[in-house]
Amino acid sequence: MGEQKTWFITGCDKGMGYVFAETLLAHGDRVVVTARDLANIEPLLRRHPDTAFGYQLDVTSAPDIAAVAAAAERATGGIDVLVNNAGYGMLGPVEATTPEEYRPLFDVNFFGAAEVIRALLPGMRQRRRGYIINTTSIGGFAASPGFGFYAASKFALEGLSEALAQDVAAFGIRVTILEPGSTRTDFAGGSMARARQQIADYDNSAVKLTLERMAARHGAQPGDPARIARILLKFSRMDDPPLRFTTGDDGLGRMREKLMATSAEAERFAALSLSVGFDCDTPIDIDGEAKP
Repeated sequence: MGEQKTWFITGCDKGMGYVFAETLLAHGDRVVVTARDLANIEPLLRRHPDTAFGYQLDVTSAPDIAAVAAAAERATGGIDVLVNNAGYGMLGPVEATTPEEYRPLFDVNFFGAAEVIRALLPGMRQRRRGYIINTTSIGGFAASPGFGFYAASKFALEGLSEALAQDVAAFGIRVTILEPGSTRTDFAGGSMARARQQIADYDNSAVKLTLERMAARHGAQPGDPARIARILLKFSRMDDPPLRFTTGDDGLGRMREKLMATSAEAERFAALSLSVGFDCDTPIDIDGEAKP
């Protein structure tokens, strides 16, 4: 089994967070299991009274985050691995999604994660070790129509994670961005908010195709969250886990597709990219085609 680790996981009420906690506890690690409603995690706490530590936590409350993080550190002696899992989806065209709908999304998916990181980092830094796993989505790397604000919240967490990994590398702290592909959870069901406003022009757009695809695959997603948890266990024992990790053939396919498209586009416009310097005398042909 190797050295026992102590984990702190947000968003364990159901879905991936619950399965992660369940799998890690079954492996023998200790887990700080946090949820908005403690009743949802009572079965885990009863089955693992010596290794499961339960706390009620609303990640939109910075004072609650600070208090729970401090209590968890005292109870366990220190957190080895943080998994920022709390989050939810938002489906709807950018034009149709109001600030009242998308700002709470950022409060959970981005600002909540950022505050949990800030609360637990001092202990990791002082101990000169730690591992932070920020759960985004393959949609946080390659956006889909109808997921503009959801993608934006996850892109923000990815950017924070990339910088964070460089901030803390000197302290022995590692960071992984977990980008799940289609995984069998409640994400497409109760964990998915939808824009209330309806705009008829989008009924025959790519947004509609996303809506249909999400509805069709709910409950039949191929990804197993328990197997993802076992991969995270493996990463937690590695000296050099990946910065970015996606899951499933859909996740890996979308990652490869975006990387290839981005590379091809960069090469297509490379000459123009290099033509902006004050010391550059290459003419810019306003009306001509871009040439590599």
